[in-house]
Amino acid sequence: MSNDILRFATAGSVDDGKSTLIGRLLYDSKSIFEDQLDAVERTSVARGEEHTNLALLTDGLRAEREQGITIDVAYRYFATPRRTFIIADTPGHIQYTRNMVTGASTADLAIILVDARKGLQEQSRRHAFLTTLLQVPHLVLAVNKMDLVDYSQDRFEEIKSEFAEFAAKLDARDLTFVPISALHGDNVVSQSENMPWYTGGSLLHHLENVHIASDRNLIDARFPVQYVIRPHRSDDPELHDYRGYAGQLAGGVLKPGDEVTHLPSGLSTRIAKIRTADGEVAEAFSPMSVTLLLEDEIDISRGDMICRPNNTPTVSQDIEAMVCWMTDARKLTPRSRLLVKHTTRTAKVVVKDLRYRLDVNSLHRDEAADHLALNEIGRVRLRSTQPLFVDEYAKNRQTGGFILIDEATNTTVGAGMVVKAD
Repeated sequence: MSNDILRFATAGSVDDGKSTLIGRLLYDSKSIFEDQLDAVERTSVARGEEHTNLALLTDGLRAEREQGITIDVAYRYFATPRRTFIIADTPGHIQYTRNMVTGASTADLAIILVDARKGLQEQSRRHAFLTTLLQVPHLVLAVNKMDLVDYSQDRFEEIKSEFAEFAAKLDARDLTFVPISALHGDNVVSQSENMPWYTGGSLLHHLENVHIASDRNLIDARFPVQYVIRPHRSDDPELHDYRGYAGQLAGGVLKPGDEVTHLPSGLSTRIAKIRTADGEVAEAFSPMSVTLLLEDEIDISRGDMICRPNNTPTVSQDIEAMVCWMTDARKLTPRSRLLVKHTTRTAKVVVKDLRYRLDVNSLHRDEAADHLALNEIGRVRLRSTQPLFVDEYAKNRQTGGFILIDEATNTTVGAGMVVKAD
């Protein structure tokens, strides 16, 4: 069921054509309504543009349409007979790096766009690094605007070679290169006649066929409890003593009869039933949302974790993590006090130490840094008031990721990825 959904994010430098590419995918796959297309065509004519500006399909903010840039993360949906797609169109400007991190954090695949005329830019490298830091399993380098370099194979191979050399320093597990023209549709949905030298498939063909089922962790069972369901229906014998634990599986497979352990108590029991909105199921797997009914009554509440007896996450109050700082209202410094939201558990934390600040362009570690400012990334050590049930982010993106919240304003100020826990 969930394998039919592919989440992907677009990234890259300013004006590399991210919004135009998504507009082209929506247009050529016939996933937009006629009135939407009419409105875009009228706006394009009113602005004196030569072609229908498909980028207007995703740039929803007024400031975005006026400036011709992307500021916020725009989510769009479309489907083909093979797969359903959720797109996160992320901004290219350096000051909106936090928005790019937000959009890519849940993606199965990232498309890094590069202008064929300009080649790799600083922001192209930054976004490529961030997607690998966020453990996005599949990466596509789309060399756009090939029509402006006369569909030159030499230019494509030059950019491909340069990016492959840079990607060798990163943890890029699956890398694909596609030459495209988002404006004219070359190699976006169908193969281009203008580039007979390119023997690979179109971008949409790759999106439809990339294998993502094995990306999910189906070994380590992790069930963060989100809500305890107690109907208290005295007139219904089945619901009178009903106690269900609702949540979304963050990893693994669970079946009725399986022995499970509750954290933090460490008590063990067995699963009696697994229910969904459509009724009982014989098994549940990540990322299904289900309700578990257990054989024994255990004191379980929101923020607790259900897992396997011999396969538990690390239970710790001390964690080291890579943090992307997302606010200019304050800086992250040692002794900063914040809230951490990890899976369904929220606790207070204090920053014990800032190990280093990372230069995402050169990958240099500044160990003398004493703070993180807006859009900066660094390795920090945190101490929480309650134990957290964590895995390394490389092992499980759900139990290895968290957000930091300002206690005073309740705004999200940072996103973190667990490197290790003591």
